[in-house]
Amino acid sequence: MVTTGSLIERLQARAKDEGMKQPEQVRQSLKEELTAILAVKGAGGQLWGKDTGTSAPKPAVILVVGVNGSGKTTSIAKLAWSLKDDGKRVILAAADTFRAAAIDQLQQWGQRVQAEVVAHQQGADPGAVVFDALTAAERRSADVVIIDTAGRLHTKANLMEELRKVQRVIQRKDPSSPHEVLLVLDATTGQNALLQARYFTEAVQVTGLLLAKLDGTGKGGIVFAICDQLGIPVRFVGTGEQPEDLAPFVAEDFVEALFA
Repeated sequence: MVTTGSLIERLQARAKDEGMKQPEQVRQSLKEELTAILAVKGAGGQLWGKDTGTSAPKPAVILVVGVNGSGKTTSIAKLAWSLKDDGKRVILAAADTFRAAAIDQLQQWGQRVQAEVVAHQQGADPGAVVFDALTAAERRSADVVIIDTAGRLHTKANLMEELRKVQRVIQRKDPSSPHEVLLVLDATTGQNALLQARYFTEAVQVTGLLLAKLDGTGKGGIVFAICDQLGIPVRFVGTGEQPEDLAPFVAEDFVEALFA
């Protein structure tokens, strides 16, 4: 892997330049190099990683993408819970209209976290769902709109065009939005996660990652390659099944956990 090779070269150079003799010195240097890889500056998002003094747009529009089974809908609910806990009014858009189960799941989570869900029937135009959700947000002075999307990566071309269409609908309402495009990745996924990140970034310019299912056996190590090669920062980690099981990503803590 490109990232691994580059990491080894930097570590070898440091060991030579700094005259490292003890394994613990190399171990600490490796931690520092890994943390540096994760400290990417950002990919153009307007909500996270910005100066806290900057006022957030209203409504802030968060487009959430990811393949089916990645934990996308559950992660959306956790994010909504977190935002509501901060006093925000949140509207969820059920724009994954390909699967009736996806609509039902988001509606159930909406009830659980007390967030309004805008949904149409299965097979409806995702763009129409998004338009109605944004219109509802304006009328009800909502602070945030979180948009769920389909994740049928096996029909890549159709999916990516659908996402671009959704993005165009969003931008007709506000040319500066979506303000964040969050890609949800399953922490147990290996090299395929890098491909997913490339595909979704080509379509809608991903601005941040949410690493789901980090409570299981997966360590989420593929994020190093994504941060290094694509420059996309990790924003959140999902650590359980409850609404409150979402935490801001801290690179130092993540690296320490890998060595634990």
